[in-house]
This record gives sequence, structure tokens and C-alpha cells, in this order.
Amino acid sequence: MLKKTIASVMMLAMVFAFSNPVNAQDESEDYNMWESMMFTADYTQLKTFSANMRKHNETYHSDGPYKATIYNISTGPNAGKMIWQMGSMMLKHNDARPGANGHDVDWRDNVMPYIKEIHTIEYWSQDDKKSNVSMLVGPEVKYPILYIRYFEVEEDHGYTMNNVFKQASETFKSMNGENPWGLYYNAFLQGDLGRHVAAVRFYKDWSDLDMDRSFKEAYEKLYGENSWDTFIDTLDDTFSNRWDEIWEYNKHLSGD
Repeated sequence: MLKKTIASVMMLAMVFAFSNPVNAQDESEDYNMWESMMFTADYTQLKTFSANMRKHNETYHSDGPYKATIYNISTGPNAGKMIWQMGSMMLKHNDARPGANGHDVDWRDNVMPYIKEIHTIEYWSQDDKKSNVSMLVGPEVKYPILYIRYFEVEEDHGYTMNNVFKQASETFKSMNGENPWGLYYNAFLQGDLGRHVAAVRFYKDWSDLDMDRSFKEAYEKLYGENSWDTFIDTLDDTFSNRWDEIWEYNKHLSGD
């Protein structure tokens, strides 16, 4: 059973990770992907770490596909850790990523000594068709609070996932006002970490999370009265695990 589960998830992850960017390239020759490094800073050296990380990002990661953004993880089992994120990019950009002109030396001597542990490095590709993120475009971060829900796909239920997220996408796009929502696939297997898919809602501040955005009402308006219970049942069948994290944009460390 374990081997069957691993094989099924591996095939699913390979389909998401590689066919999605390839399909995007067939249409537009590009796609959106982010490198995401989760780490714990040395809390006994936060002042030095903060100054050095900011300087490094200002110098080597200020724009383009190599632009770096730092987030503080505020909730969940990873609370207290940080995310260093680069992009949006494509895998080919790794061939020309900063390395010369002092980048690697600066990272080695001035950043790494103040990082206690690197937990994981992941690549997340955006489902551009389902995501509703046009309002995020611009030089400034207008939505600094990220509400992230991770999903682990249940064995033999991957076929229902596309429809679940298609319905979620159509619901967010139908709601009044701006409702930024992004869907992201983990490009590489993470072993026991799971984390196959992530759906992200973007907020301007914490008080925005208190607002009732009537997702259920909008869903039933699109798919019919009493359709909500079926949607929830399909979610339970499709995913073996779901959990949330909230990330907060760290303007200072991002070098902005």
C-alpha cells in the first residue's frame, strides 16, 4: 500500500510540476514560478542578521526574476520561521542566477552564519488560468498578508482535484470587489512533508480577515442551492490533509 501511495503521488506531482509549465510555454512561452526557502534565523543575532539580509537582497535581488521577498510565518507549526522567496521566475533562470560579483561570498560570509537552519527549498508554479491575481501586479506589495492553505492529495482522488479548484476559482472571480486568490503546485516531491498544492488568499491587513466575504453564498449562487455540502464532501474525498499558515510580508528584510 505504501509503495502504491508513493507511486500515485509521484505521478500526480510530476503531472502538475512539469505539464503545467510546459502547457503554459506552449501558449505564451513563459510561466510563473517561485523559489521558496524556509529557514530559522539565529535569534541571538537578529540585529546583524537583519542588516546583512537586507543589504544582500538590496544588492543582488532587487528586481526581475531574481527579486527576493521575505515573509514571517505567523501561525501554524512553522510559526517563527521565515520564508525567502525569489521570483516570479522560470526554471531556466537558475542557469544565470546571481553567483558572481560577490553574491556567493556575501551569502556565505554575511548571511549563512546568522541562519540557524534551512528547513526546505521548494519551487511553486502558479496555475495562471485558475488564479485570480491580476490586482497584485505592480511594484508595491498591496496585499502583505498571505493566508495559505496547503493540501495533500488523497490516493486515487487526484481526478477530482481539478474540478474542485476550478469551482473555487470561478467562485472567487464572481464575487464583488477584489478577491485575490492564487493556486500553486509544488514542483518537486517533498517526502513526508506532503505539501502538494497551496491555495493563497491575499489580504491588505489583519482586519480584512474579519470580513465575511460570503464565499459559500457566492458558490451556491453559481452551482445551485444546497450544492455546498457536495463541495465540502468532495474536498474531504480529494485531500487527505489540509492546514493553514499565515505569512506576513517583511518589507525591511526584503530590501524594499
